[in-house]
Amino acid sequence: MITFCIALVLLIVGYVFYGKVVERVFGIDENRPTPATTMADGVDYVPMKPWKLFLIQFLNIAGVGPICGAIMGAQYGTASYLWIVFGCIFGGAVHDYMSGMISLRENGCSLPETHGKYLGNGVKQFMRGFMVLLMVLVGVVFVNTPAQLLQSQFTPNLSVYVWVVIILAYYLIATLLPIDKVIGRIYPVFGFLLMGMAVAIMVAFAIYHPDIPEIWSGLQNRHPQAATNPLFPMMFISIACGAVSGFHATQSTLVARCMTNERQGRHIFYGAMIVEGVVALIWAAAAAYFYHTDPELQTKSGPAMVGVIANTWFPTVIAVITVLGVISAAVTSGDTALRSARLIVADFMNLEQRSISKRLWIAIPLFVVTGAFLVFSLAAPTGFQVIWQYFSWANQMLAAFTLWAITVYLRLNKQKAYYWMALLPAVFMTMVTVSFIFVSGSCLGAFVPRTLAYILAAVITFGVTGLFFKKVQYRQ
Repeated sequence: MITFCIALVLLIVGYVFYGKVVERVFGIDENRPTPATTMADGVDYVPMKPWKLFLIQFLNIAGVGPICGAIMGAQYGTASYLWIVFGCIFGGAVHDYMSGMISLRENGCSLPETHGKYLGNGVKQFMRGFMVLLMVLVGVVFVNTPAQLLQSQFTPNLSVYVWVVIILAYYLIATLLPIDKVIGRIYPVFGFLLMGMAVAIMVAFAIYHPDIPEIWSGLQNRHPQAATNPLFPMMFISIACGAVSGFHATQSTLVARCMTNERQGRHIFYGAMIVEGVVALIWAAAAAYFYHTDPELQTKSGPAMVGVIANTWFPTVIAVITVLGVISAAVTSGDTALRSARLIVADFMNLEQRSISKRLWIAIPLFVVTGAFLVFSLAAPTGFQVIWQYFSWANQMLAAFTLWAITVYLRLNKQKAYYWMALLPAVFMTMVTVSFIFVSGSCLGAFVPRTLAYILAAVITFGVTGLFFKKVQYRQ
């Protein structure tokens, strides 16, 4: 419990101090007009109150990531605490803040446009297709999870496809309507619910005094299949939304279109990431206790462990609310993922989005593709696992690309002396994602010896870093 308390304090201190450093490096201008006021369209560019934007950003980036991802990450042992704390402060929060503020300065442009400006046109074209596919995968994951939870927990006699249709119908509405009509009204409620779940676990900590493993007990890999799931890179892929997640940058651009002042950025972008880190830390600590007391629980999935924790520590009513909170967290990331996909397509096709017909023109094909992936994920025996693995890796690869774009931005602008604050996490996340390709059994891990896998990953990461310095020097 001592480790948990120290980690919690570090996250708060990180926001107070390092968050101000990051803000100072970016160089905010409180008098600079924002896209919400200069490009207001009543659909995507809509001025909104800062507290609402904070809750929208928090829910957009959270989903079930800081819950299920943290629970799965806790299988690796106490090393998960370190990744959540330091990954969040020095990686994820920097990634979210900088991507959101760069978008704010560039008229709320979508993420592929940022990649193109700082990494080149080839990267932009690749990222346009890659990110639309990733947003579809996010939509699939965050329809599948709540649909199955609703069916198993509340309507066991009802087909899961009924819930799939209901959730998809809501996603279509949220994707098409102005951001302040649905998302701006219901997200604050869900945001308080998600944070309330974390507070409930903190209360359980105070009541039950669980014997949570301490970091000085050892950082060794405690995963039940440790031989095929080495701590590096697998833990860093499993815990994404609680530390570093590429998906967050796609959501930061949505919120950037609704901000009315640059000074709001640290509270909305950096702050939401820190709060998500706190939520992830709480769920990881709770899962670590249950894994420590009953190692057989490590065979359960993330959503199943939510049920175990809730039903063990909470009264029935609170346990049901906790499950509903997990469902709402998933739903509120899936809808904005597909909304992001619509905006990415609109940006590269130069389609205005004021008229509902233009929004439908993009949304309908997206939902057809999402539906096809959903059928596969539900019908195939391992369909969901396959989609989840590729979603997780693609998510972290996007984070690496975005961090490189931020690094170039800082290196080429007046913040030149501080580009290292994005460079270090960019190099690290590149090593993580490349290592995953060579180490994971779902990729090349079955064919490449482990030592060679890490050597190849290091060589590629070194090459990418060298290319960065060469290109930046040329552009200067």
